Amino acid sequence: MWGVAGMRGRQTVRGMFQSLGVIMVAAGVMYLFIPHDESAAPVKAKDYRVELLTAQRAAPYPVLAPEGLGADWKATVVSYKREKSDAWQLGFLSPDTQYVAIHQSTAEPGKYVPEVTHEAKNTGKTQSVGGQVWQRWEGPKYDALVRTESGSTTVVTGTASFERLAEMAGSLKPHKA
Repeated sequence: MWGVAGMRGRQTVRGMFQSLGVIMVAAGVMYLFIPHDESAAPVKAKDYRVELLTAQRAAPYPVLAPEGLGADWKATVVSYKREKSDAWQLGFLSPDTQYVAIHQSTAEPGKYVPEVTHEAKNTGKTQSVGGQVWQRWEGPKYDALVRTESGSTTVVTGTASFERLAEMAGSLKPHKA
């Protein structure tokens, strides 16, 4: 009786290795024959003009968007959520492939800023950008430049350096439709 069970066990293991071999050969063939171009740009820039216009019409504050940034800045994320304290988000991939986002909202800054910066904390330091004073926040994932005025908070945040964040902050222009 044990002899039959032992033989079945060996056949199962052998069948498993045969199946694995067939799968590996199939995967190798697919890799060789499916075209893949490593030089192709993996990120396609988003056109955010419609969402910007919508946010400009709906938001109770002047919606900020960059002007004059080079074509090597690629918009990747855009949203406006009226039901979430009029939250505007516009995210970019910078020329050095770092993430930089603009967030605006009427939400309470003490909760809103840590939420959009993934737990960054106010350093107590400030930075002047284009004649405006921004608070510097630092975090384990994102750093940020933060301004609160006219009942809304603006956060320029991301994985980029403070130099890149300041470049984005300096390019922001108010829009109200």
